Amino acid sequence: MFDILSQEVIIAFIAASIVLSFVPGPDNIFVMTQSALRGRRVGFFTTLGLCTGLVGHTLLVAVGVSVIFQTSAIAFNGLKILGACYLVYLGWLSLKNEELVLGESKEKSTNQSYYITGIIMNLTNPKVALFFLVFLPQFVNVSVGSVTIQILTLGLLFILSALCVFSSIAFLGSFLERFLKKSKSVGNNINKLAAFVYFALAINLFFVS
Repeated sequence: MFDILSQEVIIAFIAASIVLSFVPGPDNIFVMTQSALRGRRVGFFTTLGLCTGLVGHTLLVAVGVSVIFQTSAIAFNGLKILGACYLVYLGWLSLKNEELVLGESKEKSTNQSYYITGIIMNLTNPKVALFFLVFLPQFVNVSVGSVTIQILTLGLLFILSALCVFSSIAFLGSFLERFLKKSKSVGNNINKLAAFVYFALAINLFFVS
């Protein structure tokens, strides 16, 4: 599968993918926040969810469906509003809870919920779909083989790069957990802090054009 791409293209693509994954954005900020508030395990499951969502975007680009979001304002705005509403809903749940327990979550159901949250967040972000639609084809050479296979290969490389970057962010973010536990002022307003992050991400997504 990787034989269809030259070594130079693979190296250049992976380097670009790592740099872009480190650039501050909704996904890595969300991973950092969840890891700091709830521990590296939750941060890692959130990362897995986000990367699983990238699989969907890769498949959409491979079959050309993402073009719809580039040409149809209704489809683009519809997905954008859906994603923003979901984030607002998560923010509302944070405000509704009286207490947020800090620390590593070992409950299977909790880990699964953040995995699913990561998937939904990623799939309902039209900006990611458009990014993949613009970014991946730049490394495709139509003269060397199947464009679909090249797109799928590049998507897989990007997902692996993002998985490594986001996992490292989750690991580093978990060290903030100790500070949050010790700080009474932060601890007493932890739900408000979590809600603020959700609302900020929703606003950011809502104004994506």
